[in-house]
Amino acid sequence: MLGDRRRSLLVSLTAANVGLIIVGSWISIPFFPVPITLQTLFVLLSGAVMRRYGVIPPLLYVLMGAMNLPVFHNGTAGIGILLGPTGGYILGFIPGALVAGLAYERRSDIWRGVGMVAGDLVILSCGMVWLCMTAGLSLQGAFLLGFLPFIAGDLLKACAAFSIARRLDALREGKPGERVISAEERKG
Repeated sequence: MLGDRRRSLLVSLTAANVGLIIVGSWISIPFFPVPITLQTLFVLLSGAVMRRYGVIPPLLYVLMGAMNLPVFHNGTAGIGILLGPTGGYILGFIPGALVAGLAYERRSDIWRGVGMVAGDLVILSCGMVWLCMTAGLSLQGAFLLGFLPFIAGDLLKACAAFSIARRLDALREGKPGERVISAEERKG
C-alpha cells in the first residue's frame, strides 16, 4: 500500500498528466485521416515520470472521453470517437504509456530511450490496425496512411519526452550542477 505522501504525489502527477494529454489534443495539425497532435509526447512523458503508474493518466483520459467529456481532438467526445478511425491511437495510449513506463523503471538510458520509441510504436501500431478495420483499408494502405507519415514526428516527440524526463529526474535526484532547493533552504 502507498503511504500518504506517495499517494498524494501519485494523485497530483496523475492530474497533471491527464491535463497535459488533454492540452496535447488541442495542439494539432490537421492531417488525413488522423490529425497530428502533441498527445503522444505527453503520454510517453506520463510513462517516464510515473513509471508503471504512467498507465493511469491515459486510461483516465480515455474514460473521460468515453463519458462524453470533450477531451479528444478539437473538443470532441464519446464512444463514437473511440470507434472511429482515430480510436485505435487513443486506445493505444494505454499500452504505449505502460511500455514506456516499464522501460523507464530501468536505470539505463539506453533502455529508457528504447522504451520511449517502443511505446510510441505501440501507439502507432494500435492506431494502424484500428484504422485498417474502421476505414476499410488494407494493412498496407493503413500503414501508408496511418503509420509511415507519423514516424519522423513521433520519433521527435519520443526524444523530447526522453529529454524532459531526464531533466525532471535530475531535478528530483538533485544531481550535481542542478539547482534543487533543499528543505532547509525553503524554511530559512
